[in-house]
Amino acid sequence: MPSSTTTETPPSTDDVSLSHGLKQRHLSMIALGGVIGAGLFVGSGAGIAAAGPSIVVAYALSGLLVMLVMRMLGEMSAAYPSSGSFSAHAERAIGPWAGFTAGWAFWVLLCTAVGLEGIGAAKIVSGWLPGTPEWAWVALFMVVFCGTNLAAVKNFGEFEFWFAALKVGAITLFLALGVLAILGILPGTDSPGASHLTDFLPNGGEGLVIGLLASVFAYGGLETVTIAAAESENPVKGVASAVRTAMWRIALFYVGSMAVIVTLVPWNSKEVVEKGPYVAALDQLGIPGAGQLMNVVVLVALLSAMNANIYGASRIAYSLVERDQGPKVLGRVSGGVPRIAVLASSVFGFLCVLLSYWRPNDVFSWLLNMIGAVILVVWIFIAVSQLRLRRRLERETPEKLVVRMWAFPWLTWVALAGMAAVFVLMARQPDTRVQLYSTGGMTLVLAAVGYGWQKARARQ
Repeated sequence: MPSSTTTETPPSTDDVSLSHGLKQRHLSMIALGGVIGAGLFVGSGAGIAAAGPSIVVAYALSGLLVMLVMRMLGEMSAAYPSSGSFSAHAERAIGPWAGFTAGWAFWVLLCTAVGLEGIGAAKIVSGWLPGTPEWAWVALFMVVFCGTNLAAVKNFGEFEFWFAALKVGAITLFLALGVLAILGILPGTDSPGASHLTDFLPNGGEGLVIGLLASVFAYGGLETVTIAAAESENPVKGVASAVRTAMWRIALFYVGSMAVIVTLVPWNSKEVVEKGPYVAALDQLGIPGAGQLMNVVVLVALLSAMNANIYGASRIAYSLVERDQGPKVLGRVSGGVPRIAVLASSVFGFLCVLLSYWRPNDVFSWLLNMIGAVILVVWIFIAVSQLRLRRRLERETPEKLVVRMWAFPWLTWVALAGMAAVFVLMARQPDTRVQLYSTGGMTLVLAAVGYGWQKARARQ
């Protein structure tokens, strides 16, 4: 393949060996529940402690950016359904090196996240069963979800369907109780009114920046639905439906939750960080057993994320190999499932867990910093790819534009400006600066390897 072409050839048929066992109900619930990630339940407390009530603004701003990214990704994925999702789109629009870089960076991110989610889930279970080793619980979870992903894609779909149903039910009940309490019509509670909102920016602009950065990374994982759509009964319909409902899902679950929490609970309450914002809010309402109930929901969110990330990592790896950008062994398919890719992704995830015990202060810490800003790198590839592919689609196959980016190209440029702004904000904060530089280093290395691979293929 000549390096000068940005490739009219690839990724339209990279899923021919995969099964199409995901039903529309699976995809709909994956899209709905995928919005409710572990980051929302676990990571939002630190954001509230930093930003105070202005965390609502932070989540709204980052939510707008995510909506634009999902719309761009939806436009491309509806036109070119592929298990490689944004990686395949980047190859088609920019070149093989871009697909290589985006794909393998995201694979490392997902596999590491599998390990982190396993550790979080194990901490909850070992808290219920003191004396049991955390690593054993992680191993058990890994075996279960590796097994479900090895068997058939419909198993992944069923697990995610019920996980998502529980998460959606729990957060919907939380929002309903919170709104009733705020309105003063929940029995046994007094409405706080706006008493907790008076100090809207308690830590000034700096606190808002910290809250904004925390909120941006809480949205990670929304991309899974475009990966899963390629194995559904009707990929185009599934992607279009998921993208078109993204706006109200983000507004309701993320922004709505933050608004309820900061209205019910003082932003500087120690419980917001120690117990988590959702538990703190339920405790404020005097609901018995709220803490344990919320721990069950958080556990489900973590297990759901593990399951989804093993699936996503295996499909990204498979798609890369199908496009001749990785070890051929990962592309072997049996029973409609890339089983070697599933095993490799699970093993990498468990290796991250072992590193957290063996080398927590150097290797593991370096790995965490390296994946810190990968999602932003992926979003940039999505935006640049959409800018280039949209013109091509309008010119060659306009009938494929089932989903259209709003106000193209202006909002795509607005999204790119927003991503650049987040990079600048990360560079200003000591903690996130290390992540930014580490991720930048990994991205440059992958880009160099990908470009070398592209040149080598062009000479063949």
